[in-house]
Amino acid sequence: MLLLAGCKGREAQDADVDLIRNPRSAHGYDESEKMPVLTFDSDMHDFGRLSAGENISYSFHFRNTGDADLIISNTSATCGCTVADYPKGRIAPGGEGYVTVTFKSAGKAGQQYQEVTIVSNAQPATCRLKILAQVGR
Repeated sequence: MLLLAGCKGREAQDADVDLIRNPRSAHGYDESEKMPVLTFDSDMHDFGRLSAGENISYSFHFRNTGDADLIISNTSATCGCTVADYPKGRIAPGGEGYVTVTFKSAGKAGQQYQEVTIVSNAQPATCRLKILAQVGR
């Protein structure tokens, strides 16, 4: 059985975010189409040694090096101990911003490796930021 569901009424809410019309899709793409490019200065940060229970943040700097507006639509982390805050509006070509990743070390011990996945209208549509920490008790 095949079930299809729609999101009637969301069109007005999501009209400003057009991730579906990414011209570089599985159906091929037009090389001449303008696209945003999400470029981070670095995609990894090592917090070093932490005490258990510390909450610590790092802001990953990025730039839209493409030639169309960049929209970050979502982030997700490999663990509930890691959350990311990101700009909610459009970032024009040449514009800059930060994705701030916060790691909560409560209940953690030893070497920690976490990833945050960034979803955007850039090509590729997802990228990953990585954090490391050595948590002592």
